[in-house]
Amino acid sequence: MISAEFHTDPHTVYRRLREHSPATRVELPDGSPVWLVTRYADVRALLADPRMSVDKANGDGSWRGFSLPPALDANLLNMDPPNHTRIRRLVSQAFTPRRVDGLRPTIQKTADDLLDRLDGQADLVRDYAGRLPVAVICDLLGVPDGDRDRFRSWTDVMLVPPRDDPAAGARAIGAIHAYLSGLIAAKRAEPADDLLSALIAAREDSDRLSEDELTSLAFLLLVAGYENTVHAIGTGLLTLLDNPGLPVDVEELLRYEPPAPVLLRRFPTEDIEVAGTVVPRGSTVLLVVGAANRDPDAFGDPDTVVPGRAGGHLTFGHGIHYCVGAPLARLELEIAIGTVLRRFPSLRLAVPSGDLRWRPSFRTRGLVALPVLLG
Repeated sequence: MISAEFHTDPHTVYRRLREHSPATRVELPDGSPVWLVTRYADVRALLADPRMSVDKANGDGSWRGFSLPPALDANLLNMDPPNHTRIRRLVSQAFTPRRVDGLRPTIQKTADDLLDRLDGQADLVRDYAGRLPVAVICDLLGVPDGDRDRFRSWTDVMLVPPRDDPAAGARAIGAIHAYLSGLIAAKRAEPADDLLSALIAAREDSDRLSEDELTSLAFLLLVAGYENTVHAIGTGLLTLLDNPGLPVDVEELLRYEPPAPVLLRRFPTEDIEVAGTVVPRGSTVLLVVGAANRDPDAFGDPDTVVPGRAGGHLTFGHGIHYCVGAPLARLELEIAIGTVLRRFPSLRLAVPSGDLRWRPSFRTRGLVALPVLLG
């Protein structure tokens, strides 16, 4: 199922699964046996089903996914209620709509500054999409200007370790962990007007976030807010270049090509029936929003970009684990994509669309590069 052709066009595979095997057991390249669920109604229902746990303790041990140090692993993506409810409530005190909207001028300036450096021909992944989100995360967390280059280089290595040094990713995670721990200590001593300081101060009665909870939250915001946004900017721009004249509709771009087409693994706490198939307790279930978002039973003409289409996509999830950073992602995409198209109205691809290379990942959907001619 997972081949070079799949990375270029996963939607043909998704369509076949939706139509013939909407809940099917497969083996991933790392050997993990998983169940893929692809129809919109099933994916949406399971996202809200309390029997679907994100806590690895409820798995049967067959999942071989990415592992993190305990202090970074204890985050919202791996927690069920009541721990998830408690931490989400504290986070919501700090990560407010007002704080997100307050980032608008900074995001706009960052986008303009990055585009000011471009001339003639550019790679919009390397020169723009890959730089803007990490700058936004650094602003959000309060990372000092002098540390940002190091921070970005650790993040890049963590997400795509060099082929000749597979241990580099683990070292980068260790460096980020140490840095975030030090940054939290500094913010505790001298609070500032940033999210990390607000998370430190957040409390409900006598309850506050622990040191590990703060560190893992900062790490989660970094990883989720960086990689997914890079991919969403790149694929969103490509979609509009392939469909000239369309207005920027962030929701439709996210439906059409989600940056994370496969959501975080879940583990049923009892045997459950999905699309007429019994999925055993403890199995690993992957909910494929890349397939669900193009289900014709949920969206008319799903393989066409239709600006202004009614919402309902599952790119940010659904239910209690709905992405806490969704408002920030929407704001970044609105500014990042809209600014490029306004600044360069004659923007066009420098190579045929079919020659573009996609990252060889089952869980993410992103371009290796987006070479363009600016004028």
